[in-house]
Amino acid sequence: MIMDCKKSKSQIILLLTLVVLLSGHFSGAVRAQETAHVVTRSGSDHGYRMIEGFELVQPVPDRVYFGEGEYLLFAIQYGLIYAGDATLEVRSDAELDGRQAYHLVSTARTNKTFDVIYKVRDRHESFMDKEYLYSLRFEKHIREGRFRRDKEVDFDQANHIAIYTDRQVGIPPNTQDFISALYYVRTIPLEPGQAVWMANHSDGKNYPIFVKALRRERVEVKAGEFDCLVIEPVLETSAIFENTGKLTIWLTDDNVRMPVLMRSKVVVGSFEAVLKEFTLASEGPRILETEGSSR
Repeated sequence: MIMDCKKSKSQIILLLTLVVLLSGHFSGAVRAQETAHVVTRSGSDHGYRMIEGFELVQPVPDRVYFGEGEYLLFAIQYGLIYAGDATLEVRSDAELDGRQAYHLVSTARTNKTFDVIYKVRDRHESFMDKEYLYSLRFEKHIREGRFRRDKEVDFDQANHIAIYTDRQVGIPPNTQDFISALYYVRTIPLEPGQAVWMANHSDGKNYPIFVKALRRERVEVKAGEFDCLVIEPVLETSAIFENTGKLTIWLTDDNVRMPVLMRSKVVVGSFEAVLKEFTLASEGPRILETEGSSR
């Protein structure tokens, strides 16, 4: 069993980081050269009309149902093997350069058994503009085995620049980091057969994301039984993500659109992030001022 666990270490770390969603370890990625022949370009927003038969839509969010106090706790599992926990949390509001922001925090940690094999204590933080719902700042603090990394980037959305301590990189309008991207998707009312496009920036590079709405489905997890909309994120990226599996996410089929299950298929079986506890926002929905918005 220990040998099997060692062989599965990289996949376990993948999913632990994957729950900290849409990151560079994101397993729903498809190489750009593989998506090119299935994407139909047109004169519509971002130059796309269809992706793999899905209608590309770009609705403008008008309400946000997540907020301060929301806390989601996931168990990371491979079959019956419990590897650790991951969290998604909306902490108290913040202010960056005069902009009000949601402070979004995600953590991932292995349990005591897997600490012996490969200890993980990761934390990612995103500051998401409350008015326009794009990223203002992103931080990652990686603690995996002996590996340590801390990185921060500020997004100057007005001038379309990602600002690192040692460089600046141009970004598209309304750029997301991988955490804010998940929360932005939660504001979008998608129907099966539709997809939404987002600009995404990670580690100095821009990776467009398409999120496809596949179907509706009822699922039972540790936290309860939920009617869900099943979505699949796809990255249009370079070849660095090839040979990874497919990511599928179950969002509650209501206004909150809370993630309750995330599944990453591998060669044998799949890894899952299963919601086991949750607390919703302490306040009701917030109505957005959409008139005059850049979206």
